[in-house]
This record gives sequence, C-alpha cells and structure tokens, in this order.
Amino acid sequence: MKITVQVKLKSKKEGVEKVRETLYIVRCHEPPIDGKANKKIHSLLCHYFKKSKSQVRLLHGHKSKIKFFEIDEEKK
Repeated sequence: MKITVQVKLKSKKEGVEKVRETLYIVRCHEPPIDGKANKKIHSLLCHYFKKSKSQVRLLHGHKSKIKFFEIDEEKK
C-alpha cells in the first residue's frame, strides 16, 4: 500500500492521523536536521501500522513536508 504523508514538525503532540484512505498527517517533535525528523516519522508510522521497520519505506520526499511511503501489506 502506498500512502501520502503530510508532515507537521515541531508539534507539541506526536502522532499519526488518518485524513483519507491514503492520506495521513504525522506530527513529530523532531526538527528537520540530519534526518532526525524522517527517522521519527518512520518510527511513528511503524508503530501506527504495527509493522517492522523493514516493512515501511520512504519512497519520495526526503526533504519535503509531503512524503510518500510504501507499507507492506503482509506480516513477516
């Protein structure tokens, strides 16, 4: 499954919010320095979808507030 993620950085509350079937808003504390925000977003998505780190991949948008992730459907 491919999803679009809109990122809200430096938020007071962290979490994942589903807006539509393939659109999510992810809020995180981390600043966009040295990939810290991308790592935290990846971690939050893994926890939300109950997937391992290898099952959630950032496809596009490494330096953008709009990111595209691929999430494996089947559990390993």
